[in-house]
Amino acid sequence: MELLDYAFMQRALLAAVLVGITAPAVGIYLVQRRQALMGDGIGHVAMTGVGLGFLLSTSPVWMATAVAIVGAVVMELIRWYGKTRGDIALAMLFYGGMAGGVMFINLAPGGSNANLQSYLFGSLSTVSEEDVSAICLLAGFVVLVTVGLRRQLFAVSQDEEFARVTGLPVRALNLLTAVTAAVTVTVAMRVVGLLLVSALMVVPVAAAQQLTKSFAVTFVVAVAIGVAVTLGGTVTSYYQDVPPGATIVLLTIGAFVVLTVLATPLARRRARAAAAAEAAGDPAECSVMGEPVAKA
Repeated sequence: MELLDYAFMQRALLAAVLVGITAPAVGIYLVQRRQALMGDGIGHVAMTGVGLGFLLSTSPVWMATAVAIVGAVVMELIRWYGKTRGDIALAMLFYGGMAGGVMFINLAPGGSNANLQSYLFGSLSTVSEEDVSAICLLAGFVVLVTVGLRRQLFAVSQDEEFARVTGLPVRALNLLTAVTAAVTVTVAMRVVGLLLVSALMVVPVAAAQQLTKSFAVTFVVAVAIGVAVTLGGTVTSYYQDVPPGATIVLLTIGAFVVLTVLATPLARRRARAAAAAEAAGDPAECSVMGEPVAKA
């Protein structure tokens, strides 16, 4: 393939694969926690890190990672203690993050809002070797957490009270999920962009849920969709000269629509089978992401 002859495309494709793996891997837990827009909020906060990176002449990726982690921890603390004022505090955090990014990058020597574009919406040609090294390290951390602690994270995401009764460190695991989400945002910002990364964390999971019932299968299918759309969007962006972030998100939404249409007959058959089983007096069961839980 012609595009593999170029070093910048090799870097972009590698970054795309890593983003396609990590974003849905974290997103599945955020969907379970009903925090689908958490990635979007972290992306706003990470803008301050990007601006600080330019201002201090350091790596914007690593600086954005540090700031995003701090922001994610603050978001969790607000969720625990914010009570009725929590939404106002979160709004100030998100908008302050955006404003801080714009301010810092304009204060940087030779800086302007144009420097933010590749971080806000993604850019293929600007993914450097240093970026790839950072993305590889951060992606390794995300995969280690989301796969290695999948049972604990699933339990906490599904029912915090039950997880607490079983002895799991609920708050520590919630913080770890938030930190992992922050790391994922910075992994994805060079390919998808800070303003669009949340879609890649959530929509592949929603698409996979149209066809799957078990948590494990949903996880695998969501990651497969993530990899397919990031690679497809990256290749399309190269040949058609269109923005990579927007292309990837539109492909992701397209995949959701297609799978929803394909899953409709399957859902009807499942509903008829469930109705028939209930009419026959079979023990009713419910499932949470496919993990069977008998009704009381």
